Parts: sequence; structure tokens; C-alpha cells
Amino acid sequence: MPYRSLDPDNIIKTLTRLRSRIAERFPDRGIAQVCAELLAIAIEDKERARKMARRNYWIAAGVWVSLGLGVVGLGLVLRQVRLDINGAEALSLFQGVEAVLNVVVLAGAAVWFLLNLESRWRREQILGDLHELRSIAHVIDMHQLTKDPTTILSKGSTTTSSPVREENEFLLTRYLEYCSEMLSVTGKLAALYAQGVRDPTIIDAVNDIEDLTGNLSRKIWQKIMILNRLEDRSSA
Repeated sequence: MPYRSLDPDNIIKTLTRLRSRIAERFPDRGIAQVCAELLAIAIEDKERARKMARRNYWIAAGVWVSLGLGVVGLGLVLRQVRLDINGAEALSLFQGVEAVLNVVVLAGAAVWFLLNLESRWRREQILGDLHELRSIAHVIDMHQLTKDPTTILSKGSTTTSSPVREENEFLLTRYLEYCSEMLSVTGKLAALYAQGVRDPTIIDAVNDIEDLTGNLSRKIWQKIMILNRLEDRSSA
């Protein structure tokens, strides 16, 4: 169903439009480059997710080979057990039962190992991608860190080391809103990895990123609210 899950193509379209909006309003600022980098990550993550969704045929082949060998070995052991029963050899019968159990255990262990190997490989890949999203969330936060709404109305002078200030309330508000939008999309890119898996480790990592981006976005909107109150006070 198109409206019941996140679509990576729509996220990429949203980021493409956001990058154009930022580049048109702040063409010479680092925030435009950050959005371009986030867009590149979104495109890479879509391709990675597509590859990880495919079954690893080498591991699948190993599972089937292990099952086949287990069935063949089990058949040979059971055949020997039947011969022992016909020969009424009790000791050989017990040895045959033990051999059956060994074959079942070894085949099961091989299948379990191969299946868990694929799960661990996929988990490591996804956690690496999520770490990249967590890092860029902090990069976005760094770009809004020095955006102080009180400087718009202050009359104090700047120094040579002062950060770049926006010219008016509108530009500062747009800058902060762009940062908030990028953080929101970052959280959605992380959520893409959770909607197709049931791994609790991955789901916890995705939740951590969504909490991080949500908290950082709330800080930005606190600045926007302060800016709006200062505007209302200055116009009163």
C-alpha cells in the first residue's frame, strides 16, 4: 500500500526540492552543501537497502547443502540402524541412535550458523549506514548552533571572529526551518531501515536517531519561537 510505508523515492524527491530551495536562498552557505551531502546519502542508502533486501545466494546454497548432507547422512544411519535391528545387535543399535542424533545436531548447527551469519552481516551493514545518518544529524546541528535570534534586534557590534549573521528575521527563520527540515528527513531515512526488519538491535538504533533528530529539531523551533516573540515585541 503506497500510504502505509515510507517510499525512498519520495524522500529523495523531497530532499532534491529542499536542496534547490536552500541553494536558491543561500547559494554561498555551507548549509546548501550539507543538504547536497544528505541527498547523496539518501541515494546511496536506497541502493544499499535494495541490495540488502536480496537474498545472499551463497549463504542460501550453503543452507541447502547442509540440509542435503544432513538428510543423506541421516538416511545412511537409519539404514544401518534397520540392519542392526534385523541382526538383533543391541550395542550397534544404541550406536546407531547416537549417530542419528549427531547427524541431526551437526546439520542443524550448520544451518543455524549460516542463517545467523547472514543476519549478522546485514545488521553490521545497516548499523554502519545508521551511524552515517547520526553523524550528519550532528553536522546539521552545528550549522544552526551559532544562529542566535537575539542578535537580530541587538545593536551590539560584531568582531572579526563573530559568526555570519543573517540580515533580517525572515532569512534567519528560513535558515532555521531548513535545518529542521533536514533533521526531519534524516530521521525518516533512518526509519526506512526499520520498516522492513524485525531485528531489535536495528530498531533500537533507528529509535535513537529519531529521538536525536527530534530533540535537535525542538531546539531549533525554540529559537524560531523566540524570534517570533522578539518580532512581536519590536512591532508593538
